[in-house]
Amino acid sequence: MSAWRPYDNQLMPAFYERFEKRWGKGTAPFLDPETHEQPMPRAQWINPDTGAAVAVVPIWTEDPQHRSFGVFYLPPSGDIWVLRPGYTNYLETDPKNPGQVTLRNDAFRKAVAHAKEFIYGIQP
Repeated sequence: MSAWRPYDNQLMPAFYERFEKRWGKGTAPFLDPETHEQPMPRAQWINPDTGAAVAVVPIWTEDPQHRSFGVFYLPPSGDIWVLRPGYTNYLETDPKNPGQVTLRNDAFRKAVAHAKEFIYGIQP
């Protein structure tokens, strides 16, 4: 039985701290979708036995139309790893456009599936 559990609260502060420690101060604000105009999906898991965590978060670029989802792993040792789910980019022209929401949701599902495969392994 896996000790991994979904974590549905705000993004764990360790993600900010480790991200900025590795890539520099001020590089992590995109990790928090609540700081932006519209809510964006996010998923997190924590392993209370080891202290490890995994998060799927939106990645914001300089161009607000070009977005993607990133998958990050916090090993218990105090680092942060980027897990590569493949292409999770999407264009966002109008958040009220159903086609754009579908693209975003497809990209999110792909990133979540990659995170779950990392955590639980390939499921039959």
